[in-house]
Amino acid sequence: MNNIMDRRDFIRVVSTTGSGLVLGLYLPFTNKLNGKTKAATIFEPNVWIKVHPDNSVLIMVGKSEMGQGVLTSLPMIIAEEMDLDWSTVKVQQAPADKDKYGSQMTGGSRSIASSWEKLRKAGATARGMMISAAAKEWGVPASDCMTKASHVIHNMSNRKMSYGSLTEKASQVPIPRKVSLKNPNQFSIIGKNIKRKDTQPKLNGKAQFSMDVQLEGMVYATVVRSPVFGGKLKRFDETSVSDIQGVIKIFEIENGLAIVARSIWVAIKAGKKLKITWDKGENDALDSNKIKKLLVEKSKKQGAIAHKKGNVKKAIKSSDNQVEAVYESPFQAHATMEPMNCTADVQKNKCRIWAATQAPNRAQKKAAKITGLPVEKVELNVTYLGGGFGRRSMNDFVDDAVEISKVMKKPVKMVWTREEDMQHDYYRPTSLHVMKGAIDNKNHLTAWTHRVVAPSILFSQLVKMPFPFKEKLDIVSVEGAKNIRYDIPNILVDYKMANTPVPVGWWRSVYDSQNAFANECFMDELAEAAGKDPVEFRLELLPKSSRERNVLNLVAKKANWKAFNSGSYYQGVSFHKSFGTYVAQVARVSVKDNIIKVSEIHCAVDCGIVINPSIVEAQISGAIIYGLSAALKSKITLSNGRIDQSNFDDFDVLRMDETPKIHVYLIESDAAPTGVGEPGLPPAAPAVANAVYAATGKRIRSLPIKSKDL
Repeated sequence: MNNIMDRRDFIRVVSTTGSGLVLGLYLPFTNKLNGKTKAATIFEPNVWIKVHPDNSVLIMVGKSEMGQGVLTSLPMIIAEEMDLDWSTVKVQQAPADKDKYGSQMTGGSRSIASSWEKLRKAGATARGMMISAAAKEWGVPASDCMTKASHVIHNMSNRKMSYGSLTEKASQVPIPRKVSLKNPNQFSIIGKNIKRKDTQPKLNGKAQFSMDVQLEGMVYATVVRSPVFGGKLKRFDETSVSDIQGVIKIFEIENGLAIVARSIWVAIKAGKKLKITWDKGENDALDSNKIKKLLVEKSKKQGAIAHKKGNVKKAIKSSDNQVEAVYESPFQAHATMEPMNCTADVQKNKCRIWAATQAPNRAQKKAAKITGLPVEKVELNVTYLGGGFGRRSMNDFVDDAVEISKVMKKPVKMVWTREEDMQHDYYRPTSLHVMKGAIDNKNHLTAWTHRVVAPSILFSQLVKMPFPFKEKLDIVSVEGAKNIRYDIPNILVDYKMANTPVPVGWWRSVYDSQNAFANECFMDELAEAAGKDPVEFRLELLPKSSRERNVLNLVAKKANWKAFNSGSYYQGVSFHKSFGTYVAQVARVSVKDNIIKVSEIHCAVDCGIVINPSIVEAQISGAIIYGLSAALKSKITLSNGRIDQSNFDDFDVLRMDETPKIHVYLIESDAAPTGVGEPGLPPAAPAVANAVYAATGKRIRSLPIKSKDL
């Protein structure tokens, strides 16, 4: 057998995007067997696209689907440039393969933004090859041909051929070096409310979440961790669960104690009853009060400068109208509906994994290290994610499953309990924000200072990474603070690190959620000191004809800000840019018997070109609801070195009957698309807090907002 591919059969790299991403295109169109060529039946111009003879098209998706709609929106980009009949498009989640698909990390609201150019080029390349194949078949110039709904059309002769009928011929034409992309005014798929590809499988039960995986001969496991951060296992009494039928094995792994059983319920029952002695370590006395004291102490010292403009000291000194405030935000859990879990099957020469992960390439690499296998021998299948919010970018749960399966030498489904999930998260960091501003005698804002005091995710004690930045400036921790959008003549933003033993990680919009709360609440305090309307005060500080100004003007108009007067309801406004997207919100609230009811949120969004409006609106709405839960309900606290909360009874989230009516307004734009999974969250808390002040006359400077604050 001779499997050597000629030059036309294999092309490694054809283009790079401006961001440096490489699009690897290959052409496995022919199989050479005994010197004879067997015609290909599938046209596969690149790693993303497979055209079948029945005219159906399979599009691979290299990002994880966790409810944000990438299984629909990313294929829409290819389908647009390829001129596909959307009804014939099928989608498939790609397995972990960095060499093939590039980085498959899903986070930072970057799925669309990072894929936009390369997927457009992929679709346009395939379309160009289809046109070349049809033109050659008809003996006409390619420039005389057009495409529509998965067909190549030659209007002069009234002929057309389906993409499916051209698969063999298209596989033989050269890949074009350059392709032309559509102008936005030519779009027929992008910008439309197209039904999501993942809705039907979720409704009929065919969608496979990590919890759904079943393998022959599989056993079940859970992991019990030290309740105190940094604690270690001393011993356990296996006889304490000897009366529980179905327990197979109990043993220590890197992250705790694994209990393996014949069902997950047996494993969980044994885990709760098992007598375990922990070496609590040095964090047994840690609590929320001590952490707050640490932040307060750190806030008194100069931090690493993140943004400096003008002369703040001089501007403040020359002002008789100064405003000072301190804001604080607590730790937050991700609280995904699907607890952490993973199925792994470690064999002698290979490892198979099914995981709901946001970072499949990293999980694959770590699994190779645990098993001692080459990366190419680790097959990682990405399932649907039952919530991510950044939590599933950390793969500790994958590590658990792989390590347990390696010991058991058989397939293992590892599932955390809700309590383990809540108490061993990578939490959104707590933070303290020291603010100061100055108003001149003409009621203009002349100075702004913002000291951010918070643990660093990038360089926490648990990560133990070297610090490459001067003065220990974690630039991620000051996102939304260092790049404040208002035009203020004198600005000083600095950062003071305050790491604790509490593990911290990426949480939906991360530091933007905290920095926006401090920024936008303080902006209202300054507006009051200047004697100005909060919207007008902000507009004075934003450049004319800017995207910032456009969203603020739009939301004020749609919410009827100036004319609003509805008795017991009050309004608050906020604006924030994060992940490249501009968002302004107006919140309407009522306060009765110290109970806050958010009745309505108006939200204007500029995220560049909108791929699918209904998906954008859903993501913005979801982010607002998630943000309101953190603003009004939930927080993580510590006592005796451990997390106090354990489930949704003491880590409450917004319920359906508490959810406000949400109006989302999308600004038309021809700018490149940016993220929407996270930007809707940061403005939610300050808009509500500002509305609460309007209702009660009491400033909200800490979250969540409790009745004692009113």
